[in-house]
Amino acid sequence: MEANTSLWRSYLGVILSRERQRMEHFQRAEDILLTLLESVHARDPRFLVDYARNLEAFEFSLCASEDAVTLEVPLRIDGDTVRVLARGSSPEQGRHPAELRTCCLELCSPGADLEDWTGAVDGMEHCLLPGKILQHLKELLVSAIVRCQRLFLLQPGDISAENLREDALELSLLIRGSWKPIRFDIVPVVRRQQEPRQLRRRQSDRGFPAGSLRRATDEAHFVPASPLCWRSSTHLPLLKLLRGVDSLQGPRVDSLRLLDQLREQDWGGQAGTGPLTFHHLKMVLLWSTELFPSPEDWQDLEGSVYRLLVILLRCLATQHLPHFLNPEENLFQGMAPDLASLYHKVESFAWDPQRFLRFHFGLHGFSGSCQADTETRALLQLPSKDGSCWDTAYFDILLSQFQVFRIQDSTRRSAASQLLARIRQEIPQQS
Repeated sequence: MEANTSLWRSYLGVILSRERQRMEHFQRAEDILLTLLESVHARDPRFLVDYARNLEAFEFSLCASEDAVTLEVPLRIDGDTVRVLARGSSPEQGRHPAELRTCCLELCSPGADLEDWTGAVDGMEHCLLPGKILQHLKELLVSAIVRCQRLFLLQPGDISAENLREDALELSLLIRGSWKPIRFDIVPVVRRQQEPRQLRRRQSDRGFPAGSLRRATDEAHFVPASPLCWRSSTHLPLLKLLRGVDSLQGPRVDSLRLLDQLREQDWGGQAGTGPLTFHHLKMVLLWSTELFPSPEDWQDLEGSVYRLLVILLRCLATQHLPHFLNPEENLFQGMAPDLASLYHKVESFAWDPQRFLRFHFGLHGFSGSCQADTETRALLQLPSKDGSCWDTAYFDILLSQFQVFRIQDSTRRSAASQLLARIRQEIPQQS
């Protein structure tokens, strides 16, 4: 047992040992970007500089791969004067902004200072047009780069604007923080106060610090969805929830670090790319926090990782990963061809983690078979019409299949036993 624990800790230790240097590189790149945005703000005060970037830095520290960093640039617009309209229809009634796929933002009190950003959409005259805002911001960024270089605020090679595209919904800049540049995707955002999100589940803050859901969702964020339309963004609300998870006891976030390293090293496709992303794993951690609210579930690293694993395996087996704040949205939609192979890789790790808890370099491939029995696979793939397979009792059963957790709580043990007795009748039909 001690040797097994040491292996998990050693693997995590290597991941953490690189974090400080990576964060130093991020800080250098962020300083360059803030210098650029300050110049943009000086030219057009409607684009604000948000210096509270600790959430983006926190997310970057958790990622094994240096994926693009999304940076939302807030617009100086009074959110209370913005009316949210579903695309091509009357004002939305009874729907939360996070449920909107696309919408228009109409100014109730249009002013001359925003006239160059507005236009008519579906008969509505004073709508904010994302296309106009993106084009203007792009011009300001290019101008700011030239200006900052002339004033020696930036050095040659600090910023590359080669990825700026006319039709992009985000403005990508490569910024030098170290030997490898960091990509920042700059997105204009309209912020608007709203009633905090009420999840249609048993307890809104189940497993999370008290009030964290309210604080994370008390503001709606809208980002470009097309040159004419906007969409709701949950980027920052999810990061706020993730930061709340980090404040809890136990190696919860360390579990995310470890699985993301495996995603990058063993579960990706060629050159580390594949269907599974850090965003998917982040969603799995948030679900695991709600489904396993007890501190006893997060006492050791191995057990914590398996709580994420059983949820991930369930989602891969059913090809359905619900969005945490908008559960009717399937984040695996349209990814079926790639998920089958990924499922076998994740399952192999779950049954034999020692094969994977090591760092290797160069070309390597997934080979060999896992020890999964037919009952476990049938459990993972079991259809659920009444929601019983998205519950703590169901995932307790899966954990017992992998023999990494013995339920101490009598109530949970009874619930798991009752559920298992009920679904055993269905398993032979799925085997």
